[in-house]
Amino acid sequence: MARTHPLVLDWLSAAAARRPEAIAVRDEWGAWTYGQLDAYSFRVARWLHARGVSRGDRVVAQLPNSRQAVALLYGALRRGSVFVPLSPDLPPYVTRGLLADAKPVLVVHDSDSEIPAAKATHESAEGVGESFLRVSVSHLFADLGSGGWRDQDDHRQEQSPQPSDTALMLYTSGSTSTPKAVVCPHAQVAFSAGAISQRLGYEADDIVYCRSPFSFDYGLYQIFLCAIAQCELALTGRQPEVALLRDASSYRATVLPLTPSLARTVIRLSRRGAVPAQIRLVTSTGEELTASTARALRSVLPGAQVVAMYGMTECKRISIGTPDADLHHPGTVGTPLAGTKVTIIDEIGRPLPAGRTGQIVVRGPHVMAGYWRAPDSSAQRYRLWPATDELALYTGDYGWLDEKGLLTVVGRRDDIFKRRGVRMSTAEIEAAALDIPGVSEAAVVAPDGSGELRMWVVSVLSGPGVLKELSKRLGPFKVPDRCTVLASIPRTVNGKADKQRLAATDNTDAL
Repeated sequence: MARTHPLVLDWLSAAAARRPEAIAVRDEWGAWTYGQLDAYSFRVARWLHARGVSRGDRVVAQLPNSRQAVALLYGALRRGSVFVPLSPDLPPYVTRGLLADAKPVLVVHDSDSEIPAAKATHESAEGVGESFLRVSVSHLFADLGSGGWRDQDDHRQEQSPQPSDTALMLYTSGSTSTPKAVVCPHAQVAFSAGAISQRLGYEADDIVYCRSPFSFDYGLYQIFLCAIAQCELALTGRQPEVALLRDASSYRATVLPLTPSLARTVIRLSRRGAVPAQIRLVTSTGEELTASTARALRSVLPGAQVVAMYGMTECKRISIGTPDADLHHPGTVGTPLAGTKVTIIDEIGRPLPAGRTGQIVVRGPHVMAGYWRAPDSSAQRYRLWPATDELALYTGDYGWLDEKGLLTVVGRRDDIFKRRGVRMSTAEIEAAALDIPGVSEAAVVAPDGSGELRMWVVSVLSGPGVLKELSKRLGPFKVPDRCTVLASIPRTVNGKADKQRLAATDNTDAL
C-alpha cells in the first residue's frame, strides 16, 4: 500500500535526487553532499543487516555531532531499527542505567578501541542482562570503506519502515526526574518536522549551524529540517562554547538554533570580537527566552530575526512564534502548529477561557506514543481527551492563551508556588534577575520542605546586591531568601540549568 504522507527518509531521498551535489552536512573534518549522505545511509543499513540488526531493534549512538552520526541515523531508519542517541558526555553510571533501560542490540561509541575494523565486540553492561554489539564509529566507517558495501541496490527496498514503526527513542533531559525514553513513531516524527519546517522556512541556500547535541531533540531535528529545505547542516562535535561565534563565522552560518543559555553565551562572546554578519534567523527553545536576553541578542546580531518556540520531547514542538513576535507580544511563544490543538484546563480538567492560567494540554498528529517500558508514567502523561477520545498530552506545564491564540508559558506545576500569600514562579524571578545589569545567568529553585526560596547567579554583583536589585523589580515578597554567586551554573547535557544538582547542595565547593 502506498504511503499518503512522507517520512523523513523520503526527504533525504528527494534531496539526493534533486540536489545530489549540494552539501548536506559539514563538520570539522569534511563535508558530504546529499548524494554521498544518501549512499552512506544505504551502506550503513546493509552493514546493520549483516550484523543481525532487525526491524524494531534499538541502535544506541553515543556520539558527538558529526557527519557519521547523521549517516548512522539515516541508516538505522532505513533498516527499520530504532535510533537512540545518547550524549557522549554522560557519566558512566548514567550510561549504564540508560543502556539497561534501552536494551540495545548495538552501541556505537566515539572512542577508538582495539576492535578490528571488520569486527564488533559483545558486551553486557552492568544491569543490562543481555549482550549487545559494541563498536566505535571510526571502525564502523572504516569497515564501510573496506567492505563490500558500495554500489549495491539489492537492499534498497528491504525493511522499508511503516508510519507506525518506531523511528526514535529520545531520553528526556532528566532535569526534573529520572530520564525516560519517549517512543517516537515515524509518522509523528515526520509530521512534527514538516510542521516546524513550514513555520521556520529554512531555504535551500541556508547554512544551519547546530550546537545542540543530537541527544537533544532540538539538535536532532535540525537534520530533518535541513533535508526538507535541502540546505546545509554545519556541525562541531567537541568544540568549546567559546568557539561558537568563530565556528559560525567560518561556516558562514545563516541560521543559528540556540537555547537561551547559548544565546547568553553569544552575547558574552560578542564583546571579544566580530560576530557573523550573515545570520538571518535565530531560533530559541529549551527554556524561557527573556526579554533582556532577546534584546541583547538583537543588539549583537542586528540582521537576525528571533523566533521563540515552545515544546517538549513528548510531542516535539507545541508552538512557534512569528519572527520577532516577542517585540509586539512580550512573553509569548507563538501559536500551536498547524493541525494541532492546545487547550488550557483547570485542576479538575475543565477547559479555561482565554486569559486564564492552567495546565497546557496538547492534541494532534505530533503526540508521541508514550514512554518506553514505563506504563504508569505513560498513563499519567498520555490520556484520552474526554470530548473526542483523541490521545492528548498533559504536559504538566502551566500557561495561558490570549484571544488571538498566542500561548504564554508560566512554568511547570512545581515551579509555580505561593509564598507569603503571593503566587509566583521561578521563571518570573529568573527573568527579573537577568534584567539586572551584571547578571548573566540565573537559576531559582522553588521552596522545599524548609520553605526557603533559593537562587544562584553568575554575576559581578554580590548575592545581597542582586537581591537588592531584584526587590526593585519584583517587590520584597518575591525576593529569594538566599542568592549564591557562582562562576557558572551547572547544566544538563541539553544545556538546561541542572536544578536537581543545585537543590542538592548548599555550598559552592560541591558545584
